[in-house]
Amino acid sequence: MLTTVAYGLAIVLDLMILFIGLRFLFVPWAAAAAYGVPAKQDRAYLTIKGIRDSSYGLIGLALLAFAGVRAETWFMLVVALVPLGDMVVVLRNGGTKTVAFGIHLATAVVVVVSAVLLFLV
Repeated sequence: MLTTVAYGLAIVLDLMILFIGLRFLFVPWAAAAAYGVPAKQDRAYLTIKGIRDSSYGLIGLALLAFAGVRAETWFMLVVALVPLGDMVVVLRNGGTKTVAFGIHLATAVVVVVSAVLLFLV
């Protein structure tokens, strides 16, 4: 049961970040608003974020499929820093604390929980 939950959560998180990255590539203004800092004319930066997030999702899926659970575990621990950085960006650029903590900090916590579950497998 633990194995199913650990793998399932890791896959869902990888797919979610892939989805978020693709959203930044295809509907950047809506994605930026949901991120917590609406963009004005910064399409290049939104594209960079889309590529970054999509890459993280694909790397996570590839690690799980081809390198194994330990590689995915360490990846999750390291990648948990990204939503923490996003939280700081939101707070520094006029975003609300609700979005900063409710989305980005919560995401970092869930990613760390995923890593812990993968360590236990």
